[in-house]
Amino acid sequence: MTLVDPQTAATDAPEGWVRVCALEDLEVERGRAALLGGTQIALFLLRGDDGRPGRVHAVSNFDPYSRANVISRGIVGTRQDAPTVASPMYKQVFDLRTGICLDTQGKQPAALGVWPVAVRDGEVLVRWESES
Repeated sequence: MTLVDPQTAATDAPEGWVRVCALEDLEVERGRAALLGGTQIALFLLRGDDGRPGRVHAVSNFDPYSRANVISRGIVGTRQDAPTVASPMYKQVFDLRTGICLDTQGKQPAALGVWPVAVRDGEVLVRWESES
């Protein structure tokens, strides 16, 4: 897991953004966990249309159904055009763009937190507001 202190992370990231890792630290369609302050996030690098690495998504690593930090170990896929991750615990499927659960497996609706991501000069940046 990557540990990042948003208050002291030395980087030339724009204000409000935090450098989490290098793009080369991520594997296509494999999750990676990072700790920003006291919040665990899961990063997913998807395959682009041309087969090369594409977009990076950041969602909460906390699975609201199993109540465990396991989303980064989930299975990446798609539902129609939506990039998804299935929880490794109870297999609920979440949209990586919105965090909305697309398949609740009969449970109450829930969603993952989602953060904007940018890649600049090979560095993965996450838009991060200080925790209240």
